[in-house]
Amino acid sequence: MYEFKYKNNELWCEDVRLQDVASEYGTPLYVYNKQSVIDHCRHIENAFEGVDHLSCFAVKANANVEILKIIADEGIGSDVGSAGELYLSLKAGFPPSKITFSGVGKRADEIEYALDTDILSFNGESVEEIDLIQRIASTKQKIARILLRVNFDIEAGTHRYITTGRKHNKFGIDKSKAKEILLNAAKLSHIEVLGIHTHIGSQITDKETFISAAKSVVSMVDELRSVGIPVHHVNFGGGFGVQYQDFISHPQLPVENADSTEFTTVELIEAALPILKQTGCKILIQPGRSIIAHPGILITKVLYRKVTDEKIFIITDAGMNDLLRPSLYKSYHQIIPLNFESVQIEIVDVVGPLCETGDFFAIDRNLPFVKSDDYLAIMCAGAYGYVLSSNYNGRPRPAEMLVDGYETSLIRKREKIEML
Repeated sequence: MYEFKYKNNELWCEDVRLQDVASEYGTPLYVYNKQSVIDHCRHIENAFEGVDHLSCFAVKANANVEILKIIADEGIGSDVGSAGELYLSLKAGFPPSKITFSGVGKRADEIEYALDTDILSFNGESVEEIDLIQRIASTKQKIARILLRVNFDIEAGTHRYITTGRKHNKFGIDKSKAKEILLNAAKLSHIEVLGIHTHIGSQITDKETFISAAKSVVSMVDELRSVGIPVHHVNFGGGFGVQYQDFISHPQLPVENADSTEFTTVELIEAALPILKQTGCKILIQPGRSIIAHPGILITKVLYRKVTDEKIFIITDAGMNDLLRPSLYKSYHQIIPLNFESVQIEIVDVVGPLCETGDFFAIDRNLPFVKSDDYLAIMCAGAYGYVLSSNYNGRPRPAEMLVDGYETSLIRKREKIEML
C-alpha cells in the first residue's frame, strides 16, 4: 500500500526514480501514486464488508479531478462543501446518488445546484438553513433529503483549528435541541429526514474518541425513534487520523519519535463500527486524509544552506504557500532526501523562501546533511496540500503529477507568473 521506497539510497515511487521526476517536471512538485490511492480506498471498504454503508471522500482534502476520478472508479462517493467541489465531483464521475453536501454556509445558489443535480443528501447545520432548503425545494417542486448534523460536545484531542464537535464550535446542532428540530423538519412538505450526521474533528488518532462518539450516535437514534422520527441513515463523518511520523525507514534516517503509537485508519473505524451497527441504519463516513495523505508527497529543491551562530537553515524553493499545514497547525511531516550522499546527521530548520518567519516545514529537525541543489521529499502531503496552496508573495502554485507503475503524467500544470 506504501509505494514510496528507497532503492540503493535513492527514493522511488513504484518504478519511477523521483530524482528523474524532479529534473523533468521541476519543483516544487506534488507527486501522487495511483496504486496507493486505490489501495487506501479498498483498505477502508474492506472494513465494511457485509455492512450497508457508503464512504464519501471529503473533496476538501484533495480536489484534483484526476485524483477524484481514481476514487470514483473505486465506487466511493464524495462529500462536498461548495458548488465548486460539487462541480468537480460530477466532472470526475461521482454519481449524484453518492454525493453529500456539508458545510455551515451553504448559499442559495449552491442549494439550487445540488437540488437540480439530485444529490443524495444535505448535512443540515441550522434551522435557518433547513428552512432555506425547504423554500428552494418547494419552488422547484423537489424533495430535499437531509441529515441533521448533531454536535455531541466531544473532545477530539486534536488541534483546536480542526476540532469541530465541541459546543463552542460553529458546526452542528446542540444535541439537546436535535429532537425538536427534527420533529419540525419532518413536517416540512419538501424535506425528507434521512437521519443524523456528526463529525467531531480531523486527524483523530484515539479509538476511545470514536467509541464515545458512536455511543452518542446510538443514544440519539434511540431517542429520535422513541418519538416517531424515522432514522435510516447515520453519517459518522470522518476525522480518521493517519500516521505521519517515521513513514519511510532507512538505516541512515533518524527515528524522530520512537515512542509514537502505531495505528491504522481501519483500526479506528473498526473500533466504532460494532457500536454504529446497533442502529440498523445505513452507515456513511467521510474519509479524506485517510485515503489521500499517504499517496502524496511534495518534492522541493534546496536553494541554500544558511549557517548562523544559532541555527542551520535549509532554505527550499517550496514555501508555506505550497504546503501550509506545518505553519498553520504546527503539524509534522517527515522530510527525507531523494538521495543519500552523507551519513552525517545535523539539527536544522527546513524553511521556505517567503517573507514570513512562519514559513517553515520543520524546526530543530534531525536531518541527513543536504546542500544546495539537493532535493527533499516532504512525505504524507497528499491531503490538505495543494488545496490549501496560494499565490502569496506572488508565487505561482506548483505542478501535480501522477505515477502509475513505470508511467508518469502531469495532472496539473505549474502556474506561470503571467497567470497571477
